[in-house]
Amino acid sequence: MEYSSDEITAARSLQFAMYVDASMATIWVYDYACSLHEEWTFLLRSHWSKVKGLYIVTRYLPSILLTANLYVSFTSNENSSKCWILGNVNSSLGVASVIFSEVFFVLRTYALWNNNRILLAAMLATFLTFFVASFSVDFTASVPAAYATSAIPGITGCYNSSTSFRFFIQFILLSVFQLGLMVLTLIRAIQSWRINPSRLHVVLVKHNIFYYTCGVLFSLMNIFTSLLLQYAYNTMFYNFQIVILAILATRMHLHLWQMNRHAHRSGALVCIPMTDMSSVNSTA
Repeated sequence: MEYSSDEITAARSLQFAMYVDASMATIWVYDYACSLHEEWTFLLRSHWSKVKGLYIVTRYLPSILLTANLYVSFTSNENSSKCWILGNVNSSLGVASVIFSEVFFVLRTYALWNNNRILLAAMLATFLTFFVASFSVDFTASVPAAYATSAIPGITGCYNSSTSFRFFIQFILLSVFQLGLMVLTLIRAIQSWRINPSRLHVVLVKHNIFYYTCGVLFSLMNIFTSLLLQYAYNTMFYNFQIVILAILATRMHLHLWQMNRHAHRSGALVCIPMTDMSSVNSTA
């Protein structure tokens, strides 16, 4: 039986997306194995707090997302409604994971600005607006009939065959929010560079800038793929960004906790933010 070029391209896109999902699962497992000792030291020896709970959710939610994506990629789903449900579940998990990762850096920016409650309220209001808009676009633009499977036997998985503007809008909103936090971090770094030139302050600023830069670059990559590519290709790096951002957020928090612990052991009078939300101070 001969297949059209479109059917072959769609099948190849599903295979490529499956490879990307499998590679991301491998990266997450590898990262977890490499940081297993440090992570369990943190979980067992740090005090329980809201931020510790945030760390746990941010750290382990991508594993659920990757498991769900691997299930979709490696199983045959002839029913478009089932694909639609699984697609919405994966999208919801992805949005939730990004939200938890971003909350870390909202709190860090809040700490850098000396716990300015007006700024915190503005950031949270903007964040909530973008969150509602992202979820609204995600669910209103997705319909069961838009999901398709491969006509070639042996090719598993399904993809959204309709327009991908909903992904474009989501990544635009995320990149705008991250650029805003980056500008706030840079402004505060310039203002307080001479006042608080401590190594911990420098590390915190570098963490923030590196995270925002990665986030914006990944968003641009996903914007271009969602606009220029078709079939499963247009969302192939969606989970890549989500998993990498979660790894960066939790790794950076773990690094700050280790530095804070070392500082206390050496008797230095310093406090790292976000070890406990109630003790975030301006020395950040």
